[in-house]
Amino acid sequence: MNKFILVAGLSLVFMWALAAASGLHAQQALFGGPEVVSPEIRADGAVTFRLSAPQAAKVEVTGDFLPPQKAKTPSGASDGPGVAALVKNAKGVWEYTTPAPLEPELYSYSFLVDGVKVTDPANVYMIRDVASVTSVFIIGGGAGDARADLYKVNAVPHGSVTRRWYESPALGKARRITVYTPPGYEAGADALPVLYLLHGAGGDEEAWVSLGRTAQILDNLIAQGKAKPMIVVMPNGNADQEAAPGESSLGFEERPSMMRARMMDGAYEASFPDIVRFVEGSYRVRKDKAGRAICGLSMGGFHSMQISKEHPDLFDYVGLFSAAVMPREGGASPVYQDLDAKLKAQFDKKPKLYWIAIGKTDFLYQANVDFRKKLDAGKFPYTYRETDGGHIWRNWRIYLSEFAPMLFR
Repeated sequence: MNKFILVAGLSLVFMWALAAASGLHAQQALFGGPEVVSPEIRADGAVTFRLSAPQAAKVEVTGDFLPPQKAKTPSGASDGPGVAALVKNAKGVWEYTTPAPLEPELYSYSFLVDGVKVTDPANVYMIRDVASVTSVFIIGGGAGDARADLYKVNAVPHGSVTRRWYESPALGKARRITVYTPPGYEAGADALPVLYLLHGAGGDEEAWVSLGRTAQILDNLIAQGKAKPMIVVMPNGNADQEAAPGESSLGFEERPSMMRARMMDGAYEASFPDIVRFVEGSYRVRKDKAGRAICGLSMGGFHSMQISKEHPDLFDYVGLFSAAVMPREGGASPVYQDLDAKLKAQFDKKPKLYWIAIGKTDFLYQANVDFRKKLDAGKFPYTYRETDGGHIWRNWRIYLSEFAPMLFR
């Protein structure tokens, strides 16, 4: 009996020591250096960024909370994030505080350490935009509709986000979509309307749900009674892809890319009914024109314009967010031919809403002016929304939060 107690006691001591050692190993990051809080959102709305880098010669922060600078993109000049220098203290911690309170918004940023871009090691919250991973934070509140609070997870009923695979006979492959279903969908019986929400160049089926905060925006708008309960389908708009990088049969060998071979060659637009058929065969949804909407940003705005006029009986609600109106050079697909005649056929069927939105400094601003002149010449009715800023996610989140409440009324 005593021998058993001794062995059991030794076993317990060994297990305790092993657990303690494991715990210390798991917590080792806590003892790797000085504790750094970053970002620190102060009571007055200013934000302090910190980075422990004693050996660095120069540290900067770059993010969309800073005054923008012009940047060259594959599609032309656009607003790029500004840059500000951090100052090192005696402990080797670099620090920068914004000179003024930041407006309520979702912000992204990175550090530049001796010219090398890195995420903030003190901030576990990150998002991917094409091939860039940035740290993020939210400042809530705001005047009027407290827009930034729409981007937060609030104490309201929540919908579900799922990734589904569907067969696309037109493209000859299985492909993935992201689907938001509103709170109560699983227990409900009513057929719901559907919004097809399309991403821009370099994006994929992950873009709107991560960068665009789609689930949070819809949860909050529905809870406030400002938007009808709806299903939101976020497809992959790259006809050469099965799914987002790292989520397809190519595994981790695929790298995100801004420009893809078949992103605007007509194949995606022609194949879009495959997506509609899958959704209408898999979900409890309305199957009439008044129960469908389509919108998208940049390339997704281009796709929304082209898909809606190619299939004029599908969508009663169309939204073009900072849309790339014209096809890429060499885009000779039949989908892109006879634009004027196809627009007339579409508007002859009287869509309930044709909504165009763009920022004043967007590099696609003039293209949208020219497209609106075409609509005006044809006496095709549309609603126009203009905001400050350029080709940025801040605007696209605003556009979604304004477009969704106008649907299915």
